[in-house]
Amino acid sequence: MLRFQFSDVWTDEAVRERLSWYYNVLRNLKPAKFLICKGIASSEDPHVMTEGQLWREHDRLRQEFRERLNDVELSAHSAKDLERAKFSLLDLKVELLNRILRRCVFCEWRCKVDRAERKGACHLDSAARVATFFRHFGEEPPLVDLNGSGTIFFASCTFRCAFCQNWDISQDPAAGAPVSPRELSLMIKSLRSEGAANINLVGGEPTPNLHIIMEALNLTSVNVPILWNSNMYLTSEAMLILADVVDIWLPDFKWGNDRCALKYSRILRYLEVVSRNHAMAQNNGDMIVRHLVMPGHVECCTKPVLAWIAENCPRALVNVMSQYRPEHQVLREPMKYPDIAHRPTMKEIEEARDYAENLGLVWSQVS
Repeated sequence: MLRFQFSDVWTDEAVRERLSWYYNVLRNLKPAKFLICKGIASSEDPHVMTEGQLWREHDRLRQEFRERLNDVELSAHSAKDLERAKFSLLDLKVELLNRILRRCVFCEWRCKVDRAERKGACHLDSAARVATFFRHFGEEPPLVDLNGSGTIFFASCTFRCAFCQNWDISQDPAAGAPVSPRELSLMIKSLRSEGAANINLVGGEPTPNLHIIMEALNLTSVNVPILWNSNMYLTSEAMLILADVVDIWLPDFKWGNDRCALKYSRILRYLEVVSRNHAMAQNNGDMIVRHLVMPGHVECCTKPVLAWIAENCPRALVNVMSQYRPEHQVLREPMKYPDIAHRPTMKEIEEARDYAENLGLVWSQVS
């Protein structure tokens, strides 16, 4: 298992090969995927289509997008070479998300609430709230470059993790301030103009805000890699819409079984949903998978997760994370969660990393 610090990350052939698309967008050698989407022309105005027509047109345009993306990868195309269509694939994605919002199935809670009228399972209505945004230097070395990752923290989450370190954002849907698509687009432009390596959409969880994010990208002309930093509890429908705009995925793979996911994150069908979405992400962009080593969970979670990644996402870099500490409910009620009310031992961390090494996983270490 190879380990990289910031100073040598781009000199390694394995990293450059596995993150080649992201690297080229980062360096402005290629256009970000959302900009390519703007040049894929729809046959008519998405606003006048039925939802069924929107999905059929989306399927057709996704095929055209993949062909265009392949052409861009093999040629000298840059963002300057792209022309915007009158009605584009990105316009169509915005319209689809606004329709879905009225009976929301962005995440696998599938609450089907009209979020234009009331709050869904995510505790959010149609407004997106940003808790904070800044250039963050604590991410994996490929993601921070010289000027940090342009990180945008959204409020609320689809999980209820008892140990969440960002609980003040993730468990408070009123955190931060509401942002319009145009305001979010201006944040993206500002972060990139400051030299941010990417736009890091995180939280909380970005998934409930997909409609605002997509509309903001539709208003954005600056070339910047889009990074999806997520618990990956999206529906198949949301993943299909999102897949064409993400340049690099930064997903969590927390649990190796549904029992632990339900007990500590209060989430159902975890393994089925998250493994499906990791596999789809693997086929639609570069990826660094994060796995947080939990005390007492090396055998039931860490080893199954790492083995699954090695078999199903062989191109992904992996970050075996050691920074777990008891927070949130675990800190307040340690007797309720005695098995995770302490940090993992060094023996557990070393066992997890040795296991990853034996599987041949390439690890991009947080510096």
